[in-house]
Amino acid sequence: MSTLILIPARMASTRLPGKPLAEIAGKPMIVQVALRARESGLGEVVVATDTKEVAEAVSAHGIDAVMTGMQHQSGSDRIFEALGKVDPSGRVETIINVQGDLPTIDPASIRAAIGPLADPTVDIATLCVEITREEEKTNPNVVKIIGSPLVGQRLRALYFTRATAPWGEGPLYHHVGLYAYRRRALERFVALPPSPLETRERLEQLRALEAGMRIDAAIVETVPLGVDTPDDLKRAREILSDPARF
Repeated sequence: MSTLILIPARMASTRLPGKPLAEIAGKPMIVQVALRARESGLGEVVVATDTKEVAEAVSAHGIDAVMTGMQHQSGSDRIFEALGKVDPSGRVETIINVQGDLPTIDPASIRAAIGPLADPTVDIATLCVEITREEEKTNPNVVKIIGSPLVGQRLRALYFTRATAPWGEGPLYHHVGLYAYRRRALERFVALPPSPLETRERLEQLRALEAGMRIDAAIVETVPLGVDTPDDLKRAREILSDPARF
């Protein structure tokens, strides 16, 4: 199975302007993300960006980049355009979307994301982590995945929510927004209009579930640090400046 890792990157962050180029351990953040993706060993890594400076920065570190339009509202739309430019002949069968603000993501977690696609009935694969901190269970910024447990540390997703769910005794799972798509699933997904529950919860993945697509999640051990604020950036610098801690 031919696999392509695409990393969407845009400069228009309101909380941390210019964050793809923020320096972390001597390299721009987007380069650090691409290096983690390359370390997964799954396939070619390409950064999809609408900004020339980002493309130049990754190219200077030996990483491929492709320019995409500025109109995209989501990373999935951006990677779909990039896929058409990188692989117009349709050679690639699996596309992994790694967010461009995850510089400390474990390459093993990226590898785990494609595991559920071994089941031919799965359209999209993703990741989740059991929540252990009580405050995260009620935090609407922590997206939860509600799913049926399957064999082999895996859930079949039934819903995604910002609420505390499901009710009752048992684990809650934090959804990690990294996706592995079958090519035909990505093509179908980006052609769909925003769905009612997607709009209400502000969670794009609900569009796929509402359209009857199957999403399975591999359960991994740690939530990668997403860099959205100056404090997050400081923490990422601390982690990557000390390899023993990563």
